[in-house]
Amino acid sequence: MTVARFWRMIPNRYNLIGTQCTNCGQYYFPPRKICPTCRRDGKIEEYKFKGTGEVVTYTVIHTPAKGYDQQTPYNIAIIKLDEGSSMTGQVICDPKDMQIGMKVRSVFRRLGEESERGMIYYGTKFVPE
Repeated sequence: MTVARFWRMIPNRYNLIGTQCTNCGQYYFPPRKICPTCRRDGKIEEYKFKGTGEVVTYTVIHTPAKGYDQQTPYNIAIIKLDEGSSMTGQVICDPKDMQIGMKVRSVFRRLGEESERGMIYYGTKFVPE
């Protein structure tokens, strides 16, 4: 991700801000500029998600990407938010406690850092309710 895009996406990541089409009522995360259903008839407005939802599916990561060595094993899930939009996120709990249908809520956590002396970045993760 480029630095410019990283900074543009901060409000969305930090606050779970997406969009809603007021014409058809659909919610989108990440935000969209045009409703794929209504096209030009749609009116897109910014929407702050409640941050609650349920696990649709998940996987447990045992072999991490570079920089995540100390976090293994960790859970990555597709979360269906209560408003209907889905997103991928890390669920912070013991892998043995993970299950499909588990209710979760969003929390603000450290996601990583660019390098040892680089920028630390934060965002949304999930915890069981």
